[in-house]
Amino acid sequence: FSASPRRPAALKFDPSSFPRESDNVDVCIVGGGPAGLSAAIRLKQLASAANRETRVVLLEKGSEIGAHILSGAVIEPTALNELIPDWKSCKNPQSPSTPATKDRMRFLTSKFSIPIPVPPQMHNKGNYIMSLNNLTKWLSEKAEALGVEIYPGFSASEVLYHSNGSVKGIATADSGISKQGEQKDGYERGMEFHSRITLFAEGCHGSLSKKLISKFDLRKQSDPQTYGIGLKEVWEIDPARFRDGEITHTLGWPLSKDTYGGGWMYHFGENLVSLGLVVGLDYPNPWLNPMKHHPLYSQVLKGGKCISYGARALNEGGYQSIPKLTFPGGALIGDTAGFLNVPKIKGTHTAMKSGMLAAEAAFDALESDSSGPIQLFSYEESLKNSWVYKELYQVRNLRPSFHNPLGIYGGILYSGLDAFLLKGRTPWTFHHPSTDADATKPAAAFPKPEPFKPDGVTSFDLLTNVSRTGTNHEEDQPSHLQVDDWQAHTRASYPKYQGIETRFCPAGVYEYLDDETSETGKKFNINAQNCIHCKTCDIKVPTQDINWQVPANGGGPKYILT
Repeated sequence: FSASPRRPAALKFDPSSFPRESDNVDVCIVGGGPAGLSAAIRLKQLASAANRETRVVLLEKGSEIGAHILSGAVIEPTALNELIPDWKSCKNPQSPSTPATKDRMRFLTSKFSIPIPVPPQMHNKGNYIMSLNNLTKWLSEKAEALGVEIYPGFSASEVLYHSNGSVKGIATADSGISKQGEQKDGYERGMEFHSRITLFAEGCHGSLSKKLISKFDLRKQSDPQTYGIGLKEVWEIDPARFRDGEITHTLGWPLSKDTYGGGWMYHFGENLVSLGLVVGLDYPNPWLNPMKHHPLYSQVLKGGKCISYGARALNEGGYQSIPKLTFPGGALIGDTAGFLNVPKIKGTHTAMKSGMLAAEAAFDALESDSSGPIQLFSYEESLKNSWVYKELYQVRNLRPSFHNPLGIYGGILYSGLDAFLLKGRTPWTFHHPSTDADATKPAAAFPKPEPFKPDGVTSFDLLTNVSRTGTNHEEDQPSHLQVDDWQAHTRASYPKYQGIETRFCPAGVYEYLDDETSETGKKFNINAQNCIHCKTCDIKVPTQDINWQVPANGGGPKYILT
């Protein structure tokens, strides 16, 4: 739906006049991705071994587990092996699960594909090409079998606090409010979950996590987080063009030298190909579709069919950008904290391990007789002593090395030197100079590109792509994309950035309509129904006045094979 192009109406009734139901639990986990599910499973494993009753509740904003999960994904099974050692022999393990067989690295120009050495971090022997949303579905079955209570469609929208400032738990979103802010028939107040420990596993740039980071000043001693946007498609291709387990990564075209990023193409399952592009959000020009016109991709896709599309933001800051992880009453785990190993292009194994270590710290803390706020200091300490920190420290300089006058070429030269020779054993640590929003330059500094015209064969318009995400939001509800003053946003953003929102959004949510009555000649509009929850707008908009919040009732994408 298209939200009204005016300042959103305030609620026309007082929700606090309606009581909330509450439930007391030992541990509440917000988010049903790899980290949250790993934490839940590990907690119940420990409780079972100790013959102790521990109530664990996991809340997921998607309509079902896996609905909002998207990744490449080549999975390094280190953490999975630790969590469920016999996972490969389990009945109906995550499917498809294709062993990696071959690695290729290419530097692309507009017409040519130049072989370059595969960095050690990108060797994938022993790894598996999977659908991450299928993996999380399978993990949720394991969690429920152990006694974890899983509630999909429960959007955690508010952090609750004790009078002493420690986290008390969360509250879920109200339902039954119209987009005009009026109470509808069937209005229901959200529910409160009070827990001794709350673990936030919301994924990249979680809406509650960003509030916790601000409230407890968790970034006081870390670099700003920097992000990328990953755009993905899954294709069913001609069996004659399928190469089981082959992994290809690319640098260069269609990105310019001052834009970090690259493409991938993974052959997995039965004649399936996962392909996509990751673009660093420290530059405002993320384009996906032209990549597939390159012969490297188009020759594989010829005669095939696109069956799935999606996009999500990912943390690229690495070691330098990890915030303080704990606060009174809870902790950040997984991608919401930022454990992605950027050179490996992998973060599932580190996210899972962080969840497992947080679970172990939480279980020990629950055994204590302390009646005060619980702070999981041992989680932070054990993570720093684990292979997660060792792995991230070794590659800490590779992503920030691309902040140089030579752009991608200088970054490739330094990264090659570090990956093959230095291996992170340097006395220096590079830093990220700014947030992605602050890195954005005025549109006038760049030539205006020619509009890309999809061919309908290997590239498609945004609305066709969005139709492949299964996205749906209840129409008559307040927009979860919050802009306090739409006219002020237009005045501040459009003249300088010429509609950057329409370029970085992978789902056609934002548009500027012609309006002769406006001083800018434009009227800002939000098509919130299209939103696929990538959160790029909240991260990248230079005016920093778009606030992404969870919608009610499990709205959003319903991904398959992503």
